[in-house]
Amino acid sequence: MKNSARFLFLGAIATVNLTAQMGGTPTTGSGGQTSVQANPSLGSGGGAMGANTSRPIYISGRVVIEDGSPISANITIERVCGGISKTVAYTDSNGRFSFQWGDRSMIVTDASDAGSGATRNSNSGGFGSSQSAGGANTLAADPFGSRMMNCALRASVAGFISDKVDLYNRKSTDSPDVGTIVLRRIAGVEGSSISVTSMMAPKDAKKAYEHGLQSLLKNKPNDAVKDFEKAVAVYPKYADAWVNLGKVRLDQQSIEPARAALKKAMESDPKLVAPYVELGLLAAKDANWQDSGKYLDRAVELDPVDFPQAWYADAVANYNLKKYDAAEKSAREAVKLDPRHANPRSGYLLGLVLAEKQDYAGAAAELTAYMKLAPNAPDLAQAKNQLGQLEKLMGVTK
Repeated sequence: MKNSARFLFLGAIATVNLTAQMGGTPTTGSGGQTSVQANPSLGSGGGAMGANTSRPIYISGRVVIEDGSPISANITIERVCGGISKTVAYTDSNGRFSFQWGDRSMIVTDASDAGSGATRNSNSGGFGSSQSAGGANTLAADPFGSRMMNCALRASVAGFISDKVDLYNRKSTDSPDVGTIVLRRIAGVEGSSISVTSMMAPKDAKKAYEHGLQSLLKNKPNDAVKDFEKAVAVYPKYADAWVNLGKVRLDQQSIEPARAALKKAMESDPKLVAPYVELGLLAAKDANWQDSGKYLDRAVELDPVDFPQAWYADAVANYNLKKYDAAEKSAREAVKLDPRHANPRSGYLLGLVLAEKQDYAGAAAELTAYMKLAPNAPDLAQAKNQLGQLEKLMGVTK
């Protein structure tokens, strides 16, 4: 069987699974992959709540950039407990943030529906998991500390590495201010995750935009839409507001208005990465591979570090466009940026690309790895069949 005939149907497979991959795409500052975990453990202190645990805890702090660059609103603050992250706040235009930690039921709910413990910023594993001498006794005496025993805060911004603030040893009598989180710029990232246009937004536009972010945190998307629409009406070049407006409209299945908002964001700030990623994924859902490749090529050029899902989708687009060298490069980057294999299909796609390039041994190795990483994949039988065909071709070649 000729190679082209063997893989004639694989473009459709790539399309279907790309759509599935994008179905759970999160709205995050970091742009990293999300891997949802069920029933996570909050650490040994997670269930040891005292009688006074209904009392809320307030947390505040500040984010700065190491090189002294000005900071703007919209930097995501994540709470990470046992490796599970959840957005809890956004910075204001001065880099300040604050939020209410909440009671016991809120913490359990937050942890169970959170995701993305596999981002670059979580390189310390389970944040705050180690205790100093006498720590257990302190926590037993203060139930507030048990809530935060395995938790930390970090900022999440594409193109930057964030410090973390451990919370496990906090007491109810401590100041709400946890101090300063420092962001360090990553070399080689040309694009930005927060638009420079935000610095120039007038006060009324900033106020509406920041209110929109709070509406998102409170799960009020309709209010958020109104806030973001007000922000761009006051300041039409407010790229960050256009991006968030586009994302909310996508969630509401208002596709064409979402596309229009994202294009406005791209026009307002050509170096803002998010609109290229979102437009590329949107074009891929429509199997518009030409536009998808165009947008995603630019996204990964601007930021080759923070968006593994963009590399994966770019590989799919180039595969369907039969640009196999470009597809191989993007698939390899997607695999490299996903060390925890949150999306094992990146390796599968790489195998398909290598097969088209007649690297049968390399393709067989990738398909074998995929079957080990995803033993319950719905297309496992198909992958086994493809592997068998590759092995026959390898025998013929030998």
